[in-house]
Amino acid sequence: MPINFNRAEFVLSAVKESAFIRDGRPQVAFAGRSNVGKSSVINCLLNRKNFARVGATPGKTSQVNYFRIDDRFYFTDLPGYGYAQVSKGEKERWGLLMEDYFHAPGLLTLGVLIVDARHKPSADDVTMCNWFKETGCPMVVVANKLDKLKKSEIEPQLHLIQETLALAEPPLPFSAQKGIGKQELLGVIARCCG
Repeated sequence: MPINFNRAEFVLSAVKESAFIRDGRPQVAFAGRSNVGKSSVINCLLNRKNFARVGATPGKTSQVNYFRIDDRFYFTDLPGYGYAQVSKGEKERWGLLMEDYFHAPGLLTLGVLIVDARHKPSADDVTMCNWFKETGCPMVVVANKLDKLKKSEIEPQLHLIQETLALAEPPLPFSAQKGIGKQELLGVIARCCG
């Protein structure tokens, strides 16, 4: 039965490990730097405008946010990392929350790491990519903001991302603004969770 991605509901925000959902449904975890457009990618996939909150200030996601999709699986929105102008203590709390999520057995079904197509992945992106790899779960790297690149820049940038993150295949070209790559990413998610 095809997945109805329009049927999505916010379930809860977990601020500590004991609040993580463990009901056996698959979980697709979205991670990315604070200003990479993570909420925009989620909204694009779900055909919603402001379902996952799009913040004017990077780093608004400070909890693990769960969205139930078609009552079959979850989109798990992890805290953004990098640019957020928050205290050191708050950053450490986010980091520990992320570690708890990645180390909790049986939660993660698919990892979606969102990077900026325009830039070389940061040290934080590399760390996050390695966390996903260490879980042994499938992972897809999404190169968002593709619409901001000239045609001639796309191939070299995708190659740079692939090389920096030591990926077996190039990242998925994506633009949340234009919907580029949307069907391909939905396909990957459906194959893992369908």
